[in-house]
Amino acid sequence: MYAHPLKRSWPVHAKPHLPSKICPVCERPFSWRKKWAREWESVIYCSERCRRSKYRRVQDSPASQET
Repeated sequence: MYAHPLKRSWPVHAKPHLPSKICPVCERPFSWRKKWAREWESVIYCSERCRRSKYRRVQDSPASQET
């Protein structure tokens, strides 16, 4: 009947203070990861998939189709 005092409904290790960036390909925000600790300034894409499709996104943009 009563909730266990140690069980919480929110994440115990929530990390809202981590820096984030916007991926230029999918335009979604992504947060800092420990594996990017030394190279966070040079990280541009949120994933390997976005990094591989960076050129496809530029070709599909409406600005490139106007001419």
